[in-house]
Amino acid sequence: MTNSSQSPRETDAMPPERVSPTTDVHGHVAAYTAAFATGSGAAVDLFYERDAILVPQPGTALTGTAERLAAYEHLLGFGVPMVAETRHLHVTGDIALSVVEWSMRGTARQGYPLDLSGVSADVLRRGSDGRWRYLINNPFGTVEPQVQ
Repeated sequence: MTNSSQSPRETDAMPPERVSPTTDVHGHVAAYTAAFATGSGAAVDLFYERDAILVPQPGTALTGTAERLAAYEHLLGFGVPMVAETRHLHVTGDIALSVVEWSMRGTARQGYPLDLSGVSADVLRRGSDGRWRYLINNPFGTVEPQVQ
């Protein structure tokens, strides 16, 4: 994994309207981090099915676009890029289990150091358009978040 302390909006990120979920499940994580790098919650939400669940912290499951957008805006508000790498990917038909190691490390816009990381346990589904989206995005998997 690589690390950058630049803000997603300070990098050569793709404009939000140019990111979209991929038809190649192996490229899902790279496409998602590109969406995250745009700094747009709307771009990030394109990677979720309408009724998908996001678990932003252990024990808290969010459903619906408005709840997910609030969670993304919180993370995007730090202005620190996300770096992620797929550790395991298991696919059967139109369903995939993805285990991803991710981190956000750098100086937050608010001026303090941020070191946030986890190993996600995610369920993806290929839609009728052939694109892979989250059904369940559980960024911290089964462990407590590591915030320092």
